[in-house]
Amino acid sequence: MARKQFDLIVFDWDGTLMDSTSAIVKCIQAAARDLGLPVPHDDDASHVIGLGLHEAMQVAMPNIDPALLPRVLERYRVHYLSKHHELVLFDGVREMLAELSQDGYFLAVATGKSRVGLNRALNAVGLLSLFDATRCADETFSKPHPAMLQELTRELGQDLRRTVMVGDTTHDLLMASNAGASGVAVQYGAHPADQLSACAPMYSAASVGQLHRWLSEHA
Repeated sequence: MARKQFDLIVFDWDGTLMDSTSAIVKCIQAAARDLGLPVPHDDDASHVIGLGLHEAMQVAMPNIDPALLPRVLERYRVHYLSKHHELVLFDGVREMLAELSQDGYFLAVATGKSRVGLNRALNAVGLLSLFDATRCADETFSKPHPAMLQELTRELGQDLRRTVMVGDTTHDLLMASNAGASGVAVQYGAHPADQLSACAPMYSAASVGQLHRWLSEHA
């Protein structure tokens, strides 16, 4: 079968492949509570998902004393690790990725997680060998800077014009736009559908099933 539009499909992790948005929000709020800081509202905490952790905490808690930031990060990690074993992939993700891999696409991950965090998650769900390359926020510039996509395409010998970024946040879609790649939104993660639509993705999926069908038919 002739290849359609793309050779490389890059996925965000949290809120796109893994059902972790709620847990991340609660961990950000718990970290603030531990230190007696103002607790971010749900919307503010979910908006920073996808950014590197350091940047995410600064945005979620804009008035934080910089001297307290290391302690906030430490408390967040403690809370997140306590919930890590409970996190699962969204239904249908494993089957979708396996089919795309079998169909010959290059698959990659671009995430705001740390390298240690992503590898832990990939190992936990048994997907480490499925991806051809991955980039994390502690290795390069954080989203929406285009560096992650630029580095992934260079590593894999791919063309940004034949690359699509799939993500649940405006950070993902803006990164794709900044890199000259295409963007596909998923509406079941951290950012609301109207904010995603404002970034003009080429498609917006309401479920993993819809995403799988669109990629199978159009990618």
